[in-house]
Amino acid sequence: MTRLVLNLTKGGSAAVSPGFTLFELVVTLAVLAVLVIGTIPLSQNAMKRQKELRLRESLRMMRNAIDEFKRDTFGACPQGAVPTGNMPGGGRGTDAPSDPRSRVVIDDCTIFDSEDLDRYPPDLQLLVDGVRVRQRGINVQGGSGIRDGSTQATDLNTTEEIKKVYLRELPIDPITGEPDWKFRSSYQAADDGSWDDVNVFDVRSASDEEGLNGVKYSEW
Repeated sequence: MTRLVLNLTKGGSAAVSPGFTLFELVVTLAVLAVLVIGTIPLSQNAMKRQKELRLRESLRMMRNAIDEFKRDTFGACPQGAVPTGNMPGGGRGTDAPSDPRSRVVIDDCTIFDSEDLDRYPPDLQLLVDGVRVRQRGINVQGGSGIRDGSTQATDLNTTEEIKKVYLRELPIDPITGEPDWKFRSSYQAADDGSWDDVNVFDVRSASDEEGLNGVKYSEW
């Protein structure tokens, strides 16, 4: 039953306004509870989607760094690791780049061994620490640039030791919260369960959880 409440209006006259019974309050609170509970999955999915976006960006960044390292190995260290037919000039140490994006060639043969014939990085930490490189092609000096004393991109044609870094830092897996990435070498199938320690051809998340798209993060 609705309870009536008397309110005095301006001028002294009385007005009648309806109040709320206990039943109506209970129903109202129940509706609010349902609405709040319904928003929890939405907020959880929003947080999960943000983590997935960071995971995709981290994977893209690391894979691009691995590919860039690979491009810089063409023509590198002719007296180092065993050359393969994939190298320019049939593995004779020719300095012609296979990709116009590669302006330098790796000049540190100690990072390659006889097992890593494909010359992918032996680990991700090497991409963070950097490797010694030298310029490709003829040693020709570039222009002076706009400002005196400024270093230009073409000034890479020097005999000084140059170190190239491919990753600023090792990313954290946003799903696991740790830098515990799973690696696969160029000699392993995609479904291999453990890394053979030869090189890092691909990197994936260590989480077996499923993403919002129904695919496990370890398969991204």
